[in-house]
Amino acid sequence: MSAEIKITLVRSKIGVSARQKAVLDGLGLTKCNKSVMLKATPEVLGMIAKVNHMVRVEE
Repeated sequence: MSAEIKITLVRSKIGVSARQKAVLDGLGLTKCNKSVMLKATPEVLGMIAKVNHMVRVEE
């Protein structure tokens, strides 16, 4: 079983590249301060690595 992680968007998507916006939409983060609970799969961890300057991750 994979662990659940909480991901929170802490910076606005304004001014970021279209690729980073697509990653954030893929994670389910649409607004500032929105949080989602996801399983810590390699795919999700790779997406978090692409936008790590915009999100806060808690286990």
